Amino acid sequence: MSTESGPGASDDMALLGLMQLVSPALPIGAFAFSQGLESAFELDWVKDEKSLGEWLAGVLNDGLARCELPILARLQVAWAAADGEAISYWNDWLHANRETAELAAEDSRLGASLARLLGSLDLLPDSPFLPEKTGYVTVFSWAAYRRGVPLRQILLGFAWAWLENQLAVACKALPLGHTAAQRLVERLRPALVAAVDAALVLEDNELGPVLPGLALASALHETQYSRLFRS
Repeated sequence: MSTESGPGASDDMALLGLMQLVSPALPIGAFAFSQGLESAFELDWVKDEKSLGEWLAGVLNDGLARCELPILARLQVAWAAADGEAISYWNDWLHANRETAELAAEDSRLGASLARLLGSLDLLPDSPFLPEKTGYVTVFSWAAYRRGVPLRQILLGFAWAWLENQLAVACKALPLGHTAAQRLVERLRPALVAAVDAALVLEDNELGPVLPGLALASALHETQYSRLFRS
């Protein structure tokens, strides 16, 4: 049997690398964070499949599409140009847009965990290009760039990982079955594509999340009496 690589082998390896990055089995501890969703349950803002779908659609459209996704695109340009100044700028910009202590800590801890994992796989960039306090989005962007993943797939993969994590949180903390979670996946798949489309055309002065409800939920979660998640 031939073991030579075919013409699509590099694309296949890039896709497999992306699947590795967005897998729930990636050992970086993402399962421990709810991004304010657990507090929304406690406050009864989200209580069933319908309200969860509305919450997720809002966070996607007014959060990821205006913050993480367009910054991922800008970071790809920066990595390709070996532009350490731009990498540091967008890493700091993301940190400044984490509106609560828990959201900032989540980004920092996941970033550190992913960096340690990549280091153990000999996949980290040269040290001058990785900021000292690197957030998760920045490290994710490097790993995807290192794997040669096309831009749209990077953004779709990141959004998909976010959606899967949020639904896993809901299945643990709400009376939401896995079939209901899959219905939400079907409902929100087109929204993921639309969010990527929107993110790719935003100018710099249009960036920034507009999520006062999530910020409030996250702040209240810091003092919530009983918690399953760290954010």
